[in-house]
Amino acid sequence: MANFAKSNAPRFSVDVYQNEYLPEGAREVNAIVTVTSTGGGTTGGMPLPVTDPARSPAQEGADAAVVIMVDCSGSMDYPPTKMRNARDATAAAIDTLRDGVSFAVVAGTHKAGEVFPGDGKLATADTTTRAQGKDALRKLSASGGTAIGTWLRLADQLLSSADVPIRHGILLTDGRNEHEEPQQLRDALEACAGRFTCDARGVGTDWEVKEVTGIASALLGSADIVADPDGLAADFTQMMENAMGKEVADVALRLWTPRGSGIKFVKQVAPTVEELTDRRTEAGPRAGDYPTGSWGDESRDYHVCVEVPAAEVGQEMLAARVSLILPAPDGSTPQTLGQGLVRAVWTDDMVATTSINPQVAHYTGQAELAQAIQTGLDLRKAGDEAGATAKLGRAVQLANESGNADTAKLLSKVVDVVDAATGTVRLKAKVAEADEMTLETRSTKTVRVKR
Repeated sequence: MANFAKSNAPRFSVDVYQNEYLPEGAREVNAIVTVTSTGGGTTGGMPLPVTDPARSPAQEGADAAVVIMVDCSGSMDYPPTKMRNARDATAAAIDTLRDGVSFAVVAGTHKAGEVFPGDGKLATADTTTRAQGKDALRKLSASGGTAIGTWLRLADQLLSSADVPIRHGILLTDGRNEHEEPQQLRDALEACAGRFTCDARGVGTDWEVKEVTGIASALLGSADIVADPDGLAADFTQMMENAMGKEVADVALRLWTPRGSGIKFVKQVAPTVEELTDRRTEAGPRAGDYPTGSWGDESRDYHVCVEVPAAEVGQEMLAARVSLILPAPDGSTPQTLGQGLVRAVWTDDMVATTSINPQVAHYTGQAELAQAIQTGLDLRKAGDEAGATAKLGRAVQLANESGNADTAKLLSKVVDVVDAATGTVRLKAKVAEADEMTLETRSTKTVRVKR
């Protein structure tokens, strides 16, 4: 297994797309903010070889720590290939670690246990510790229950022992969180939020989609289904490659608004829909920070909606200033990585005020698409066939309009599409559980707007 190291830190850019023209008296300004990080030494999640000869691979990897949490509850033995595939996947993830990265493996049941290295410590990845870590995976066996909150708290404890900016978790479960109260998981997520990011995976079809996606959402990671355990190794390798590609942690979107204005909502809209409005932390007079997590070489889009005071034709104002902020480790003045402006101009030009910016229109549709799928599937489970048909039909229509072919393909496994353009569909009489869960899990994945 080749090991990779990082080069220089990435550069950030902030671009704002909006229709700044409003009719007289209008108060709502919408903008899509595209944040792009480049030059960090990663491409498509795969780190490039080290380019700085003055830094050894171990030094290059010393800015990251990863804890892999593997479900070892009794159900992982049904079928036995599930546990075997989980071991193989964890070994593949360990092989993907860069030299110098701190790591540990946790076995999750109705309690959390350290599998490697033990004693509340993290190991430093090199040829020897990777081999030792993979050897220790033989200890992973299936028995007991499921209490995911305890796994996350142990991961947090281990990760907090590492003085590194990038802290990441990978969590695999095959069942529902039945051996602790829902509030205990919520409390654990609240305690861990902002301390590390976490990718969550459900293997098989006996787990709860909203639990797994909720974990990933709270901890700013990805969520997905691996319906066939044979796919775990490839998925774990890709997850770890993406984690190894992260260069900068704890980046925040800082929104400043002038007196009389305020933020109505903020949501990430690409590559997935993620609501950020309620995650605001105050950052001085009329400013608030919204967390975006860790970054490598990548681009993300955010929908910002600002409420401004009503004004007359001819007036214009700065509606919001968007800054990308990196906190200073010592708590001093944070670094501004990039900045963009959201403007408002009041006019009586009907053509200007009724023109919807293509980016805003596209992502408004993508957010509605995600919501339509989730609501439609919930109604289907509740036995409301008419409501489910209407919502899933609207989802088919939106997926067709936006060119979201992946989501359209997933929808076609749950409904028979009569006319995609009008959203005319029929619910399928029989739907494979894996197909329904895949659609629900991936419902928030969006396609970028065609520039």
